[in-house]
Amino acid sequence: MRHAGGQIGVWMYKRLDGRLSSGSKKVHVLMITTPGRRTGKPRSTCVRFLERSGGYVVWGTGSGSKTDPEWFRNLRKADVADVQIMAYRLKVRPRELVGAERDAMWRDVVLAEAPEVEKYARKAGRVIPVAILEPITRPVAAP
Repeated sequence: MRHAGGQIGVWMYKRLDGRLSSGSKKVHVLMITTPGRRTGKPRSTCVRFLERSGGYVVWGTGSGSKTDPEWFRNLRKADVADVQIMAYRLKVRPRELVGAERDAMWRDVVLAEAPEVEKYARKAGRVIPVAILEPITRPVAAP
């Protein structure tokens, strides 16, 4: 069911340029497309993000699943990813944060600005992976 919901969310994001992607002005959602780590086929998903001077911070709670979400596992293998934020598209270089850098970003940025995600981390019982998506092209309006 989660997979079908994800496909509907991606379809809506593309169709409506992300206008109905979140239920709140405080929540920002982007659509990321990476090659599947086994198939190489493009895989898209919508994820919450926070903007930082170095790029866009994303995290893989998987709604509290016991394993890292598939999209994050694909992200780890990708050299470059395509991102759509509302009607704008750009290419990014994903970089997973580890150790003290990950811990600081999780604590000082993610939990500080989106404390509600802590419940998913508790439910998951694992270290939630965090990445920064560093822009390598300028955002361009979608055709």
